[in-house]
Amino acid sequence: MTSSGIEPPGGTGAKAGPPPVDQPADRVVTLPNALSALRLALVPVFFWLVLSHRDGWALVVLFVSGLTDYFDGVLARRFNQVSRLGQLLDPAADRLYILATLVGLAWRDVVPWWLLVLIVGRDVLLSFTIPALARYGYGPLPVHFLGKAATFCLLYAFPLLLLAEIGGPVSGPARAFGWAFAWWGVGLYWWAGWLYLRQVRQVLGAARADQVRPTAGPAGVPGG
Repeated sequence: MTSSGIEPPGGTGAKAGPPPVDQPADRVVTLPNALSALRLALVPVFFWLVLSHRDGWALVVLFVSGLTDYFDGVLARRFNQVSRLGQLLDPAADRLYILATLVGLAWRDVVPWWLLVLIVGRDVLLSFTIPALARYGYGPLPVHFLGKAATFCLLYAFPLLLLAEIGGPVSGPARAFGWAFAWWGVGLYWWAGWLYLRQVRQVLGAARADQVRPTAGPAGVPGG
């Protein structure tokens, strides 16, 4: 275990066995992963509906996607099918739906393009940490709860703005709440990004320190 509290790949040499309950496994073919794959497959359908101004159907697809997201989590925990693949697919699907909605609404001049740049730019910035972490045997670090809260806000913001485009009595409240969630989401998104960068710096600093620390030889003589 490193001083950062995160153990690099390879473990401590203990014998391999079945993962404990709620610990991710390397399984690929599971029902939760199939639901996550379905959710990802619906992203281009959703994007086409948004660009085509078929907002009602786009919201239906988004609702179906939300159901699959809920049920794949429930099934994964109930049947101990939590997998590393699933932990990658779920946040990827969340970001793709946010991106698809944001690009579609920006294309239709519902939201400004600079808002798209502000959100995508944060992810581009954090992507530069991946090679640095991989150099020391780490994958992406765990998501901070602020990042989950930011994603939650954005996942509500843009569907509400999409709902506002349909018109009717809910248009005004949907637009007001949509923009409120959007600004909260953007603020939390960048705050979580700053915390993530700080955590990466700590992990890499600890990893470099472990590499340069002299190895104790016989009788505690360094480098023996």
